[in-house]
Amino acid sequence: MDQAELHILIADDHPLFRSALKQALAGRIDARWDEADSADSLEAKLKHQLPDLVLLDLEMPGSHGYSTLIHLRSHYPAVPVVVISAHEDQTTVTKALSYDCQGFIPKSSDPEQLAEAIQVVLEGDTYLPAAMAHWVEEDGSGDDIGARLAELTPQQYRVLQMFAEGMLNKQIAYDLGVSEATIKAHATAIFRKLGVRNRTQAVIALQGLEMEKKVL
Repeated sequence: MDQAELHILIADDHPLFRSALKQALAGRIDARWDEADSADSLEAKLKHQLPDLVLLDLEMPGSHGYSTLIHLRSHYPAVPVVVISAHEDQTTVTKALSYDCQGFIPKSSDPEQLAEAIQVVLEGDTYLPAAMAHWVEEDGSGDDIGARLAELTPQQYRVLQMFAEGMLNKQIAYDLGVSEATIKAHATAIFRKLGVRNRTQAVIALQGLEMEKKVL
């Protein structure tokens, strides 16, 4: 691929990190850069134009652990997604790979590693740092809910996110510009696809994809 044609989207809620990442890659990757600071803004960007690559932080407003990654791979399968994260433990890395990301870049990587990772993925391969290459997914927990979440349409996924934010049906309907009956229909479809009975169980299922927080 001609690098002059590259369009790379950085999805991270920290503006200083997005700026530092672009600066670190300047001169190494010739691309048009775009940015998103939440799951909602990322979705809006993707609806407007598909990039050649998404660099995704797993922890943004509107994301629940791996939920945004799962949604991207299900609904935008042609767009490569590379997770770039401060979490560098085996569970996080192998789970991200199990949900079909095309690479994993620790935020501690130097600019040369970042550029190498992007080149590898753009050439169609999967990138992992050498120190992580031997890790194999051993824990299959969460795979079923991940597959079920991938079945949701973009609108159903948005409604589920709003459920997780504690919003009422009438609030969701107002924000999305639809009727409450439409939201109830979405809810019914969400419950069926996730194999749950109500919104509380749906939110619990979504939160089950949250990444473990490390106590420092």
